[in-house]
Amino acid sequence: MTRVLLIANHPTYVFTLRREIIEKLVEEHYDVAICCPYGEELDYFENIGCKIFDSSLKRHGKNIFEELKLKREYGRVIDEYEPNIILTFTIKPNLYAGMEAAKRDIPYIINITGLGTPLEREGVTKKLLIKVYKYAIRKVSTIMFQNKENMRFFENNKLLKGKRVLLPGSGVNTQYFDYLDYPTSSIQRFVFISRVMKEKGIEEFLSAAEVIHKEFPNTEFHICGFLENEYKERSGELNKKDYIKYHGMVRDIRTVLKNMNCTVHPSYYPEGMSNVLLESASSGRPIITTNRSGCKETVDDKVTGYIFAQKDSQDLIEKIEHFLNLKFEERKAMGLAGREKTVNEFDRNIVVNEYLNEIEKILGKENNE
Repeated sequence: MTRVLLIANHPTYVFTLRREIIEKLVEEHYDVAICCPYGEELDYFENIGCKIFDSSLKRHGKNIFEELKLKREYGRVIDEYEPNIILTFTIKPNLYAGMEAAKRDIPYIINITGLGTPLEREGVTKKLLIKVYKYAIRKVSTIMFQNKENMRFFENNKLLKGKRVLLPGSGVNTQYFDYLDYPTSSIQRFVFISRVMKEKGIEEFLSAAEVIHKEFPNTEFHICGFLENEYKERSGELNKKDYIKYHGMVRDIRTVLKNMNCTVHPSYYPEGMSNVLLESASSGRPIITTNRSGCKETVDDKVTGYIFAQKDSQDLIEKIEHFLNLKFEERKAMGLAGREKTVNEFDRNIVVNEYLNEIEKILGKENNE
């Protein structure tokens, strides 16, 4: 039986973003293993027949000895499982598992889920990372990109090896995130769904909330997500104004979206493709987001939502005002148009099929050589 090893950085993301790929591989009689830091979400995959390898990956770790330990760990997992092909997601698995796969001449597909802040800033770290990438992907079979800007970065830095495929992000399960009836309440509710951190635009969201609520008292601004360190001390501040509601981490975001009129994603973080926006649009919610790659692709401006200039609170305020001046039927129509766009362009089955096709081509070629 053909063995596929999937390496990722977080159990929740494996379950929410990669589940359909894994289920399809199992259904097609591939032997599947997952290497990832353990979380209870991985029990689901073990129950459908996948082998689980725990990983010591620390997403924000920078200790060189810990990083080398992780790279060696990937090598040991590969040697024990002996995969025919390896699928990696996010920066550390792409780099470290890529090196180990190349060393053993095992085909591998990497997925660029965003470049990460260090590659956006000029300097020594960026130059070093580019060199590391060149080494890690020297024998890569296919690189999956989630937006054109990331693909251009790889082209401009002579990083393109193997085949390239442009995906619609991670896609979204449009059946799970089915259309939610548009709220009829007189209160207009806006939601920020993300890690609460500066680069995700939380400051712009809070600034806009203050201005908009004074002008439109029948508005509420909701925040869902994990508080990054700089905001943990300010958690009380998020709830001290009656028009701001902090929900913390929400396991099933549909329970929040059903009451929301619009999702606001002011991110200027280097996204691959924003899953928050895909899930919101799939649920029939208009979206307001920034004009940067990974966000703007999910919106048809003035049709399914609005695009505003990143880091520009005033522009965000103006777009929210435009939205609030629409009639109920116009807001609802925006949400319906967003749902249609998402089903047509971003359904997760598109991503699943691309992966299955690539795996079959790569392994077919290997078998013929």
